Amino acid sequence: MTAVTTAGDATPARRPRPARRGPADLPFTFPDVGLPRTLATERSEPDWLLAERLAAAEAYEALPLEKNQLYTTYVDLRSSDLMAVRPYTRGASAPEPSSATAPPSGVVALIELREDGVAALALGEQAAAAGVTLETFGASLARDPEGFRAAVEGGASLPADDKLAQLARAFWSQGVRLEVPPGVHLADPIVIRWQAGVPDRAIVGRTLIRIGAGARASIVEELVPSGPEINCAEGEPVPQSLFAGTLEVVVEDGAELAIASIQDLPTGVTAFQHRHAVLGEGASLHWALAQLGGRVIRSRVDNRLEGDRSSVEQVEIVFGSGEQVVDLTSYTRHVGRDTTGNLLSKGALMDASRSFMKGLITIEKSAIGTDSFLGEFGMNLSRKARAVAIPSLEIDQPDCRRAMHSSSVGPVDELQLFYLESRGIPPDDARKYIVLGFLEPVVARVPLGDAQDRLRELLEAKWTASAGTSASSTAA
Repeated sequence: MTAVTTAGDATPARRPRPARRGPADLPFTFPDVGLPRTLATERSEPDWLLAERLAAAEAYEALPLEKNQLYTTYVDLRSSDLMAVRPYTRGASAPEPSSATAPPSGVVALIELREDGVAALALGEQAAAAGVTLETFGASLARDPEGFRAAVEGGASLPADDKLAQLARAFWSQGVRLEVPPGVHLADPIVIRWQAGVPDRAIVGRTLIRIGAGARASIVEELVPSGPEINCAEGEPVPQSLFAGTLEVVVEDGAELAIASIQDLPTGVTAFQHRHAVLGEGASLHWALAQLGGRVIRSRVDNRLEGDRSSVEQVEIVFGSGEQVVDLTSYTRHVGRDTTGNLLSKGALMDASRSFMKGLITIEKSAIGTDSFLGEFGMNLSRKARAVAIPSLEIDQPDCRRAMHSSSVGPVDELQLFYLESRGIPPDDARKYIVLGFLEPVVARVPLGDAQDRLRELLEAKWTASAGTSASSTAA
């Protein structure tokens, strides 16, 4: 029998169901060979940059979404529906940064990008006097075409084997370039803020960071909504959006860099993040990464310790709720002698959220005296929450100080609960203290007091919003 709708029937027509996709099928189709030409024409880019984009687009088309066979079964993008998204192509520039427009208190420099525009750009007196450069890709190409070409051409600052890294390399519309000269010590952090979330739009951006030899700096990256949450009529899904961004870092000999990232994007955003760092001799890098918002998050961090005695410390946390899917992958490659790596991933999952925590430490033959540790720990706070931890090692140099990994997944420790409750703390408060304490390692490493306070507020607000489900059930 065929259903017939009469003229007087007020029932609205149902939206057609999207075609069924496999877990690893990309949820969008806008990246094609014509897009680099559109971007180049719209922005009057030089021929070398168009060739760079086209080479990356070809690599993007050829690569699988997940190349590592250990991880191919732990990919799920099915809850993302981005077939209608349209990428930005204009990529607004901004006026030259000026110390006359002072950044907020406690911040040495600030750039804020809202969708395809630049909302703010300011250098403090200390940064301006030290010769710090903070600008958009458009401004960098106009001011220093040869330097920009050297930094971008060939894609050396991104892994050639990652499909989503090549997505950013080929189809970026906005970018940030930050350079701290050798020997400069910045007492306060630099803030890089991306605002995203307009329905049916795609932001593809890149951030290039170079810290000169012997310099010292800290950066706070914030990924936040560009406007209020969008609501649709009952039964109608809210259109989704995409944020695809990179953070490409070079830390030269003897330099020190601390990066804290707070991701609190709207629930309709799918976020693909790639961070790639190369460390010189005696250089050190500290990552503190917090994943809170978004619908589907796929984050990859590549650390390449090329210089002798270089070191990296990385802590990434997930606080999931609803039906969020968070996919974290970490690759750390030890190349130089006496290098050190300490990497930690932690996930606290409520409701029906899921997380995949995957990590690989590679110790090459040249990496004599390596000391490296990888830990992955999940805390399931409801019966439907699921966490997967897959740490691994690949060792080609037996002369190591340490090469080890550790992982565990389970519910809140009942002994910890008993201890707190025996001290008069109510059960719900005891669970909250344990969970927030489990996530504190990232919060404590945020180098800006206001951002640190905001992260604690976000974590507590998320706990409160899902407290009914998380407090009433335990993991299966």
